[in-house]
Amino acid sequence: MNFHTRSHPSGSGTSRGLLTALLLALSASALPASVSAQYFGRNKVQYETFDFKILKTPHYDIHFYPEEGEAVEDAARMAERWYERFARIFQHEFERPKPIILYADHPDFQQTNTLSGNLSEGLGGVTESLKNRVIMPLTGSYADTDHVLGHELVHAFQYNLAEAWAGAGIRGLSLLPLWVIEGIAEYFSVGQEDALTAMWLRDGIRRGALPTLEQLSSGEIFPYRFGHAFWAFMGGMFGDDRVADIFRRALRIGWEPALAQVVGMGSDSLSARWREAVEAEYLPLMAGRQAPGESGALLLAPSTGAGRQNVAPSVSPDGRYVAFLSERDLFGIDMFLADARTGEILKKLVSANSDSHFDAWRFIDSAGDWSPDGTQFVFAVFADGDNELAIVDVESGDVTQKIPLEGIGAITSPAWSPDGGSIAFHSGRDVSSEIYVRNADGSGQTNLTSNLAGDSAPAWSPNGASIAFHSGRAGNGNYEIYFINADGSGLTRLTNNVGS
Repeated sequence: MNFHTRSHPSGSGTSRGLLTALLLALSASALPASVSAQYFGRNKVQYETFDFKILKTPHYDIHFYPEEGEAVEDAARMAERWYERFARIFQHEFERPKPIILYADHPDFQQTNTLSGNLSEGLGGVTESLKNRVIMPLTGSYADTDHVLGHELVHAFQYNLAEAWAGAGIRGLSLLPLWVIEGIAEYFSVGQEDALTAMWLRDGIRRGALPTLEQLSSGEIFPYRFGHAFWAFMGGMFGDDRVADIFRRALRIGWEPALAQVVGMGSDSLSARWREAVEAEYLPLMAGRQAPGESGALLLAPSTGAGRQNVAPSVSPDGRYVAFLSERDLFGIDMFLADARTGEILKKLVSANSDSHFDAWRFIDSAGDWSPDGTQFVFAVFADGDNELAIVDVESGDVTQKIPLEGIGAITSPAWSPDGGSIAFHSGRDVSSEIYVRNADGSGQTNLTSNLAGDSAPAWSPNGASIAFHSGRAGNGNYEIYFINADGSGLTRLTNNVGS
């Protein structure tokens, strides 16, 4: 079975692991359909039964269950809006409605039986080629849900276009570089400007590591951000219609011939022009500035004894230790403890593979936090079909407490209060993205915020009287910083139009 995926909306994941999975999925199209069907949905624990209904729209059959509430109708409007845009750009119409299968949150999505195998917490959505259907969770944020849905529906158009040429297009699609396919999906769903993509470009230019198109096509570089950047450049230079035309022709005649026919240039020339445009845009902005960390020492990397993926670092209150997640031991993502000064790995703190308390980490968009006395560490996990908070004793490595959070949705960014008595965290489900506070003993939960625009990333003030968080509630398209008192009163907007 052949499918495309969207990484978590945060885009902070790297990853050879995810990229390898994508490439393996592409190569799986050579398997007979009957073989893949034999393994469909196996080896996955389903903790809940979902009573799916179907909402029919002009171009989609949207599968949902009652717990998703009004979010389904909003998603349906988003999908139809995307359809009108993409049908114009690609000059193509679906011959019949396409299925969209929606889950209320990421923990529910991880239980889906529409896909075989276990799903990573970094997987934001999937578009299958053979059934041409989209499977994805709602994120709790309208903006994030709209983005992921738009990205996956670009893939639906890409597959449908490929199928229109009686097999030739499908073969052509399998030969296209992954960054071409994913980059177009990101460009058409995000637009020309994106703060995360800009960050990658600045870093690439600063380090002299902006890839050429040939390097992107090697499969060694994460395809989303640089792919998005290149197609934004092409759209700005030639227009979106030309981007779609390049894709359509590449399905039949190949990538390089399509470039020559549509824009009269080869990939080498376009690669050089793209680099010139990026340099002209970002080098003046960085003149006289020093990037964070350039004067510091490399702490955690393969060269220092850590793994290839070292993420979600959290420094202990006394500054002596750093807890982080890594695939250092090859068998999966584990939590390690390192010396914060030297980077020496002191021990494996917790392993999701051997610990019966939970099934997987949330690590791509979430880090854990230390108790004020440095003896305990709290982190978000996937367990028994839901996200939970888990607390580990740092000295022994024992998980001393699990805090179930049923009905809350996807959990990220737990933050321990300065007095050690409370833990704040972010929750995303359906259309709501909220900040909660729970007593560290698992009792007394308080819902501090509730907003459709996405409240996230709580952080306590040093005196514990208030919590800062990230939100798009201003409605100006930017994410900004707000303060709220720990009792839920006194909401204050700290920043104004600072961008995301």
